Amino acid sequence: MGVIYGEETVMHHFFTETEFFTKSEAVITGPDVNHIRNVLRMKPGERILLSDGKGTNCLCELTEIGSERVTARILQKEVKDTELPVEVTLFQGLPKGDKMDYVVQKCVELGVTRIVPTETERCVARLDAKKAEARRKRWQAVAESAAKQSKRMRIPAVLGLMRFADALKAAGEYDLALIPYEDSESLADAGGMKRTRELIGGLKPGSRVAVLIGPEGGFSDAEIERALSAGLLSITLGKRILRTETAGLFVLAAMGLLLEE
Repeated sequence: MGVIYGEETVMHHFFTETEFFTKSEAVITGPDVNHIRNVLRMKPGERILLSDGKGTNCLCELTEIGSERVTARILQKEVKDTELPVEVTLFQGLPKGDKMDYVVQKCVELGVTRIVPTETERCVARLDAKKAEARRKRWQAVAESAAKQSKRMRIPAVLGLMRFADALKAAGEYDLALIPYEDSESLADAGGMKRTRELIGGLKPGSRVAVLIGPEGGFSDAEIERALSAGLLSITLGKRILRTETAGLFVLAAMGLLLEE
């Protein structure tokens, strides 16, 4: 499937570096050259959507397809924005096994802006610095692939592993910081799904939102107390208990439903 722009269809979406854009031309290098030339067997004159992953998005027409670079002419047509109207950072409690791959892939599809693997009290998985950086690079590759597949305008960043205390400090700088919690209705500010809808649905375009998701086993009571003391707002995600790899998807899907036109 392609992305529809008026009566035209862009069948393929690629990313290139910001410095490879001029006012009239863009250049693609790296693995995508082989993909365009030898896998897709594209020809000059075919059109693509080209982005720098940071907000520059152009409809382009291929002009030259070489062995090491592809050149495209930038067409002066407006490209429809596929991003959520708000900026969402997911602080994801580090899950076991390869669950983080799934979290990254699906959250990118749903519009997350950045993902921060977070080490919490009940995390079973523990990574040293070397392994954490290797995993981050893999997750970043997953994010880029998912961004291409879902026709995102940006490639969400996967940041380095962060401690829970640092995540709370970072979340405090956002316009809204949410922490889904299975026992949220036992707290003084409980409000059920009505409160969840009001907090998410009341977001203004351009708002910056932080969402903290616990690992398997959730957050400890002490972590919830620290989060609430730091100004985060507890919300419920319904009557059912969601797995760690599902909770962030629920929040992002709700944002898409309530905020997108």
